[in-house]
Amino acid sequence: MISASYRNLIEHDRRRVAGPVLERLADLLGVDRTALASGLDAALHDGLRSAAVRGGAEAGALEPPEQLIGRFPAWAAHLVRLDRRVQTLERTVEALNDRMTRDPHLSQSLHEVVSALSSVRATAAILAETENLAPDLATRFHQNLHHDSERLAAGAEALVAYLDAGSGVDDQGIIAPQEEVEDWLSTRGWGLSDAELADAAVTDPGLVDTGATELSSLGSAAARSLALAYLSQAAADARALPMAALTRAVTELGPDAFALAEHFTVDPMPVLRRLALLPELGAGLVSCDASGTLTFRKPAPGFPLPRFGAACPLWPLYAALGRPQQAMDRDVQMAGPDGRRFRVQAWGVVQRPFGLRGPDLHAAAMLILPEAPGSHPALPIGSSCRVCPRTACPARREPSILNDGA
Repeated sequence: MISASYRNLIEHDRRRVAGPVLERLADLLGVDRTALASGLDAALHDGLRSAAVRGGAEAGALEPPEQLIGRFPAWAAHLVRLDRRVQTLERTVEALNDRMTRDPHLSQSLHEVVSALSSVRATAAILAETENLAPDLATRFHQNLHHDSERLAAGAEALVAYLDAGSGVDDQGIIAPQEEVEDWLSTRGWGLSDAELADAAVTDPGLVDTGATELSSLGSAAARSLALAYLSQAAADARALPMAALTRAVTELGPDAFALAEHFTVDPMPVLRRLALLPELGAGLVSCDASGTLTFRKPAPGFPLPRFGAACPLWPLYAALGRPQQAMDRDVQMAGPDGRRFRVQAWGVVQRPFGLRGPDLHAAAMLILPEAPGSHPALPIGSSCRVCPRTACPARREPSILNDGA
């Protein structure tokens, strides 16, 4: 039995049905409890449980959150909002730490300023402390001082301009040509249609603003050059593997890049790139060169990609880089509270643009497919060592800034 006042609150939508009452009603009505509870805010319910798990609570030891939602819905919603805010701040801290510790442009700019400042200080010390300095040496030192001071001013101006350019685009900043191109592609859905690629003269280096390409929106010449190279490659992929034919084959064979490569008798590399453009797959794509540097990043939800520095060495991307022309198809599990699973397919290639006597150019790409949790083991991986919470990883290169080891 419930009190009349409690029933009145429920009827006037000022109090939700609590867990025990809901269970008794379900038993009396002979209906499934989950179906009866469908009126509760499912997103709020899941958000509270996720917040508790991220806070360190064990999922099996948690009490059902229905009572909290029923009695204090505003407080429950506030807790979920706070948890989301914490997640956003954590991602911001990771990105800022990644930028401050690994950004090569920032490091180079600071090194130039420090180097010029040291030269100015050394030259000034010689002029101030040396008595009876020969006129020709004094003239030379004054010239050096003038040259180093100009270099210091130019370096400082470049550093300020660089930081200003990176602070006004978004919360993390687009600060490199590669990032500028990736942001440009993101606003276009990460690619152009086959018709747009066929109409655009992407091989023309003077192309700036013609039809669908809109390269004039890119702020730097380096970014426009990278975008032209990407469009040229995308046009070649579209000619070799039309999207309509690929979509039909995916319906029949599934998103298996290697089976599709055999079906179309093409190299798996363009198949990986084309599959990443299918919106229904929600897939990500990363590529790298022989140094391991990520040369292209199309993110997949739940699979964070480092902005600077090396990624997790356990990625199958690097296994494919070391074993070219060998198919890599693995299930992986990303580190973190959610522990999302993905299916990744990687392929490596070797090019010899200077002939057999020239150097080998290795490259690899990895397709990231969201997968439902499976029963078989998955390879545990992370984003990068700096922000990976796994403390017992044998491939760790440096300590993590996260202290909640998993």
